[in-house]
Amino acid sequence: MKRFNSNHAIKLAILGIAIGSSLSAQAEEAKALDTIQVTASRSEVSIEKTLASVTVITRSDIERSQAPDVADLLSQQAGLDIVRSGGTGANISVFTRGSNSNHTLILINGVRVNTAMQGSYDFSNLPIAMIERIEIVRGPRAALWGSDAIGGVIQIFTREKSSYAEFRAGSYGRAEFDAGFGHGDDENNFGVSFGYGTAEGFSATNANYPFGFYPDNDGYRNSHLLLNGKLAIGTHSLSAFVSAKNTHHEFDQGETDRRSREVGVVLKGQITDIWRHSISVSHSYDHLETPAFASVFGNRRLGFDWINTIDANEQNSINVGVNWSQENGFNENGGLVSIDQTRRNAGLFATWRGEFARNIFELAARHDDNSQFGSKTTGQAAWGFEITDAIKIRTSWGQGFRAPNFNELYYPGFFGFFAGNPLLRPESSRSAELGLNFKINEQQSLEVSAYNTKVTDLIAFEGVNFSADNVDHARLKGAEVEYKFKGERFSLSANAGWQDARDLDNDTKLLRRADRKLNINTGFKINDQWDWGLDLQAASERPDFGPATPGYGRVDARLAFHFANAWTLEARVENLGDNDYELIPGFNTPGRSGMVTLRWNGNR
Repeated sequence: MKRFNSNHAIKLAILGIAIGSSLSAQAEEAKALDTIQVTASRSEVSIEKTLASVTVITRSDIERSQAPDVADLLSQQAGLDIVRSGGTGANISVFTRGSNSNHTLILINGVRVNTAMQGSYDFSNLPIAMIERIEIVRGPRAALWGSDAIGGVIQIFTREKSSYAEFRAGSYGRAEFDAGFGHGDDENNFGVSFGYGTAEGFSATNANYPFGFYPDNDGYRNSHLLLNGKLAIGTHSLSAFVSAKNTHHEFDQGETDRRSREVGVVLKGQITDIWRHSISVSHSYDHLETPAFASVFGNRRLGFDWINTIDANEQNSINVGVNWSQENGFNENGGLVSIDQTRRNAGLFATWRGEFARNIFELAARHDDNSQFGSKTTGQAAWGFEITDAIKIRTSWGQGFRAPNFNELYYPGFFGFFAGNPLLRPESSRSAELGLNFKINEQQSLEVSAYNTKVTDLIAFEGVNFSADNVDHARLKGAEVEYKFKGERFSLSANAGWQDARDLDNDTKLLRRADRKLNINTGFKINDQWDWGLDLQAASERPDFGPATPGYGRVDARLAFHFANAWTLEARVENLGDNDYELIPGFNTPGRSGMVTLRWNGNR
């Protein structure tokens, strides 16, 4: 394979933009409907009035991107560094704005899925065909969501009452099938989705892997099922979903099997003209077994939320919510139980959102009481001002924290080394952000954000005999720029990020986070049947254990043929230049590879 030639990629991107710009001259102006998000403030707010850095990825965006999986889709977004230890099905880590991989809260339909044992969520077992929408909120949200939301929140919304079918085949023996059926209207409906995928894969590691490697193909299998429904009950609606995923992933030393389950039931509606509420009960389960290491990790969480919204008038609304959860984590090694722990958390939060003249403000506070570490109070404040109808400035300050996971607390270690510490304190953070949103015209928008975060009591295995301890302090600062253009025949979205994620105690950069990152996504509509696009992704070098991982870049191409009503044939080529690069030293990434997709969307 070849090394990346940045000049070639830049020339190719410039050529694509130039062609698209000439086509966009004929574009017709159309007023776009405001995009609604719920994750940033736990209530429905248009993204134009949100006082946070938010990205909403719709189902149309997902299909247009032709991303083969969630990791590839997230890697194209501002503020996110995605690291995968191998090919399809390999473990995925997400670093939001330079924070640690367990500093991002992950939700599926409002259900918290960060595991109690490891503290993070592995996106490798989440099929992209199951997703309707993704909301990404960058910056702390502990005052609304509690633990884990130091770097931000990523919420996945699954498809509802959708009728569709997708057939995919690609390089490395990849073959996938997904289908769904739904019936009903917005008030009463049901849906079922299911799928199966497999891949022969490629060798996850290479000769640079320090623990030895075996050059065989590391394959992957995934089967999944999603059930959902909604029922109108007077002024209320009752909705529920059940998600089940089984995965099998091979690696050099063996294989792992994972079972994941999520269940959620929500009752919401209007109590009075100004008072609406939402009651939800959720359960998540995760079971990871690695026979080669005689290891089993299990996670279980039960949650309850009650959120009340008071719309005092058109300018002011208040949210008051309570949350209760119980989580259990266990670990077996060689058939012997080394960890079996349970803890409970109760949280109370309130928010006030108001508007006056050209000002918008938000205030939030939350108090958590945890059976393991005690209590924690966090706050958040944000203010926005519309300088003109097209220009808005926003600023915010917020706190975050992360409760130590059960591995960090109770793991017995290896021969007395790398043991957990039950006296650990939660990690804490304080962040400030300044942003500018500029709506150039109906087709173009620009957003600029700058942030500074200080994290204290970072947990690291640097105590006696490398045991877990609160030792580190980190500073995460950076800036992001996002530009979007949508014309009749040409679209362009681009984002660039600069960050400095640093361990202040040692004055060293935090591992596996690039200082600079660039994404450019272009789309070209030839006619009503044909469209194509080019995507450029580049990142600077990443510090790691030992030498830094060199920077990389790649260009992907995609083509779509809409040959009949609701039918589309797609082709995607990844890494056109066949560039040889790594995200983690010793772990391979795909060379030039392709995928063909036949898609039917019955809801269109």
